[in-house]
Amino acid sequence: MSEVDLEQAAARAVEAALAAGADDAEAWAEHGVEREIRVYEGAVESLTDAASQGIGIRSFSDGRWGYAYGTDLTDDGLQSLARAAAGAAAVADPDEHAGLPDDFGAADVGSLASPELANWDTARKIELALAIEQAARSREGVSQVEETMYADASGRVAVANSRDFAASFESTIAYAWSSAFAGEGSDLMTGLGVGMGRDPGAIDPEAVGTEAADRALSLAGARQPEGRRCPVVLDPFVAASFAGFIGGMLSADAVQRGRSLFADKEGEEIAGTEFVLADDGTHPEGPSTAPFDGEGSPRRRTPLIDGGKLLTFLYDVRTARKGERETTGNAGRGSYRTPPSVSTTNLVLEAGDATLEELVARAGDGLYVASVAGLHSGVNPVSGTFSVGATGRLIENGELGRPVREMTIASDLVSMLKSVQAVGGPGRWVPFGGSVRSAWAAPCSG
Repeated sequence: MSEVDLEQAAARAVEAALAAGADDAEAWAEHGVEREIRVYEGAVESLTDAASQGIGIRSFSDGRWGYAYGTDLTDDGLQSLARAAAGAAAVADPDEHAGLPDDFGAADVGSLASPELANWDTARKIELALAIEQAARSREGVSQVEETMYADASGRVAVANSRDFAASFESTIAYAWSSAFAGEGSDLMTGLGVGMGRDPGAIDPEAVGTEAADRALSLAGARQPEGRRCPVVLDPFVAASFAGFIGGMLSADAVQRGRSLFADKEGEEIAGTEFVLADDGTHPEGPSTAPFDGEGSPRRRTPLIDGGKLLTFLYDVRTARKGERETTGNAGRGSYRTPPSVSTTNLVLEAGDATLEELVARAGDGLYVASVAGLHSGVNPVSGTFSVGATGRLIENGELGRPVREMTIASDLVSMLKSVQAVGGPGRWVPFGGSVRSAWAAPCSG
């Protein structure tokens, strides 16, 4: 289905909603194709290729709104959805803050779709996945490669509303990861390698496989350490996980419902000056980049934490009206099946100039945290206290030392953020905690 077809379907859906009694209406249409290849021991373990399309309609009437979605884009299907959305609005509770944006638009983000993706047939993608697995297996000391996966997606999105706004865009994404093991029996440790881009050509199979192997080998023989209070250096994967969690707590919806420890801290110092975090829905390399958000507001870059201070929260139209603010273009859509709600786009933790070696040397005697487990269940979003399982390596005399595991790191988020002394580089995109561009590492004082 072309973008023109989707735009026409969205426009017809809006007309159907108005005919069904809506005062205002909006339609969000999607068409996408997703592919996934898993390989194991040099052979394809599974292969899926799935296409989907659908449309969702928001109907506004007399201060109420309703939502309905479906996959039938014929006139009869759209009229049925429009009546369902109007019916849902008729029985909904009044919501004085709901409604379409006052201003619409699309940011100039360039092309988000790589034509190169179409040049990769299934056989070539399988070769890429097998090359990743082979790169991991070929490293001496790797005892097993548990799983290797390649996936990509291409899609089109169109939005239209009763305020004469209509827009669409196309995007592609490709990513791969591999999980390698080093050691045997109770000493078995795992490592993960990740690569991503707009098309498979952006993924270096040797780099992904080697990263998985090196991470596993660096933890081989890990033992539980003695308890201590010390400086820590966060691996980019770990820093991305924390950044993603923090980004979710900066949602205006979480703040307004009293479910964020940052609710009363706007304008206050909450972090070290080296910790700079922004939400950038227009980043040219961002996996979640788009010209407009889930309501038709233009995407933008929103600084969140800079100079140590919390600058703002992330808003969609409803939370902005409730908070007497302007939307930050952060209305997200999980798919056409869900109405828009506040979400992060691309979280960017600004990278510094320091290398990992320099950060480790600065830590002196401490801990390099390579991975954490149970972050979302181990962090209290209201108090900010956390206690999570971790693996990593001790830092001894300014150098990476013996590997450690079965340990717990505990603190609270504000104390951790305030103790950040330096951020390394270069940055990289990490698909943990959402779409995050994470700095290499962040050492925190003990």
